[in-house]
Order: sequence, then C-alpha cells, then structure tokens
Amino acid sequence: MSIPRVARTLALAAAVACAATLAGQTASLRARVYASGFTAPLAFIPDPTDRTVQFVVEQSGRIRAVRSGVTADADFLDLRGAVLSGGERGLLGLAFAPDTASGRFFVNFTDRSGNTVVARFRRSSSNPLVADASSRFDLKWGGGPAFIAQPFSNHNGGNLVFGPDGYLYIGMGDGGSGNDPDHRAQNPRELLGKMLRIDVAVPDADANGYRVPPDNPFTSGNPAGTRPEIWDFGMRNPWRFSFDDPSRGGTGALVIGDVGQDHWEEIDYEPGGRGGRNYGWRNREGSHDNVTALPPAFQPLIDPIFEYDHSVGQSITGGYVYRGSALGAAYVGRYFFADFVQGRVWSVALTIDGTGAARASGLLEHTSELGGVSQLGNVSSFGADADGELYLVSYSRGTVLKITGPATAPPTPVNPRIVS
Repeated sequence: MSIPRVARTLALAAAVACAATLAGQTASLRARVYASGFTAPLAFIPDPTDRTVQFVVEQSGRIRAVRSGVTADADFLDLRGAVLSGGERGLLGLAFAPDTASGRFFVNFTDRSGNTVVARFRRSSSNPLVADASSRFDLKWGGGPAFIAQPFSNHNGGNLVFGPDGYLYIGMGDGGSGNDPDHRAQNPRELLGKMLRIDVAVPDADANGYRVPPDNPFTSGNPAGTRPEIWDFGMRNPWRFSFDDPSRGGTGALVIGDVGQDHWEEIDYEPGGRGGRNYGWRNREGSHDNVTALPPAFQPLIDPIFEYDHSVGQSITGGYVYRGSALGAAYVGRYFFADFVQGRVWSVALTIDGTGAARASGLLEHTSELGGVSQLGNVSSFGADADGELYLVSYSRGTVLKITGPATAPPTPVNPRIVS
C-alpha cells in the first residue's frame, strides 16, 4: 500500500531530476484544508445518501463522519478493539453499498491475528452518522474461514470499491515479504496478489455473505483450481484503485496504482468489464522482468500504461480520473496520482483508442502549486465527492485537502511539448 515505505524513509523530497512537465504550463491548481484533526487517515469516502457528508478512515480502526468540513464528535464506527494497527496493517478500506436503502457498508481490516477481514455492517436506523456495531458480519471465503490468511505483515492491499456493475472489488496484496517468495500472486488457488470481484447483494441469512458473479472470468476453474472470486492476477500491492465514473462521462475503466518493489511504481488501466488479466507480478515489476524462476499462471502479461522509477518516488498512491468541473476543462479526463514517500502529486492525460485501451501522456506535476510537501505530507489516498471534485488525504499531517482550480479555468493545452 502507500504506507509501506515509511520504515524506509519519511524524507519528503522536493523536485527530483527528470520529472516531466508541460512546457509553459502555469500553476493553476490549489489545495485548501477541508477537514483536519485526524490520526493516520487512509481514506476519504463520500456518503452516497448525503452530498454534504464524507467519512474518514483512520488506520487505528476509527471511521469519522465529516459534514461540510466539520468532523462529528461521535465516531461513525470504532473498531480499535478488533484491529491490529501499525506499519501496513490496520483499518484499510471502506465502501458503501449501491443499494443505499439497505444501509449496508463494508470495511477491510487486519484482525488481531494479522489476517484480512472483510466485514459487513449496517448504519444505525436512528442516526445515519453512526453505525450499528452489532450488525457486523465477517464474509466467509469459499464457505471456509471468515478471513484471508496473511503470511507476512506487509502488502495487505485493503481497498474496497463498488464498480459500475454493482459488484464489490477488493484489492489484495501478495501477502508480503519481498519479491513474493511463494509466488502467491501467480497462484490460482490463492486470493493474495489478486483483484477480487464479488456480489454482496445477498440476504442477511446467506452463509458466506457473498456470491460469485456468474460472469467472473475464472468460474470455469481454468487455470486449474482458480478461485472463482478472482478478477485479475499479478498484483503486488494495489493500495488504491478507482473506476472512471461513467455517471459523469467516464469510461468505466478500472485504474490501479500498484506499489512496486525496488525499482518501479506502476499504473494499470483496465477497460470496463475486461477482467481475467494478469498484470505480471512477481515475474515483472512494471514492464520489466523481475523474478522469473517460476512461470506466470498464464499469459499474456499486461504492461502498465505508466510507470516511474525510484529516483522519482518509491510508493505510488493511486487516485482518480478527474470528472468534475472546478479545475477546468484542461483537467477533465486526466488521471491524478501521488507518491506517498516523496509527497508528490501528478496527473497524466489518457487517450482512449477504439478498443477501450488507454495511452498515458502529458505528465504534469502539481506538487508545488498544491502547497508543496510541507502541506501535502505523505499522501495516503485520494477522494472524490458527489460533484466529482478531488481531495487528498495527508497521512502524516492528519488532514484532508480539497483540490481547487483558478478563478478562471485555464485553456486546454494545445500540442504540449514534454521536457525534462
């Protein structure tokens, strides 16, 4: 995830050589503190029932409600007694069910034994800013345990996102250590190192708490023994991913920031509904050969649309394809992302071809105009509100920043020239 490199270094470097920018582009974005006072925040999730409310996930196990920038006194949910927090462990993800009438939401956390739990809750019927803690149900994987075993303490993944199809997508890291020592990301019998896709719109009495969607790509069990919950193979640590929102003119694509090992950070782009892919880890890191002693589960291996090496940053935080209006037309359709260790923020343009595949170009760095590393700190996550406007979560500063545009939106660049 984006926390993993804390132990390596918390030095927040300024500009690094060879960061590309668009020649002549003037600073046009700003960031202001939207909400503050959080401890190790990891996610900023809008309330699907109230456009003025968002929820901030803290690593220790608290979820805190924010209305119009003001944090509620009472926690929405406090799981500190159930969560093992520290390093890359903790309360890592939150997603509200598309069926808002059900009041259901889902969390991803590290339990006291160090394993991954995906749990279902309901909101309180008397106060939507408070969860019903007694409604907890832990999903049971394949009819077995109500957790996914984690062999090491790092690479937990943890993001939960409902896709445009209404299914819950779960990003699972490879289980940790270095270079995926047991080749789990390529093992069809392991849920680790995968993107999972499940249908959680089941009755409360359902024994597992989910069904496998019939159009999941591996329901036939090929490669032999493949777990049917798997949507994609070959993830190292897909700490943050999102969908290009079709309700706001997006393509429905799944865009993943996968944290690298020693050399490369990557962005993977998957056209809407095109699961069944293998993104290559551990055989590849980014588009480069890595550990090839064992073969991948299947080929082809899908290269990222963008990567950067560790002279630029060391831990990618995936963001969003911008679909709002406040930043101006120049930024609509650009993908925003950050580096957790270096406290840097960029965006890239996405050009979509006739097959739905994307090409990234026109890299812009926004770090300085957003206040620099002194304001951004370690960016652990992005968020998008009901209007498609963007927010940054600063893990180290305990703040949520809203990205805003200039008083007059800048014109769309014409034939931009890339310079070092």
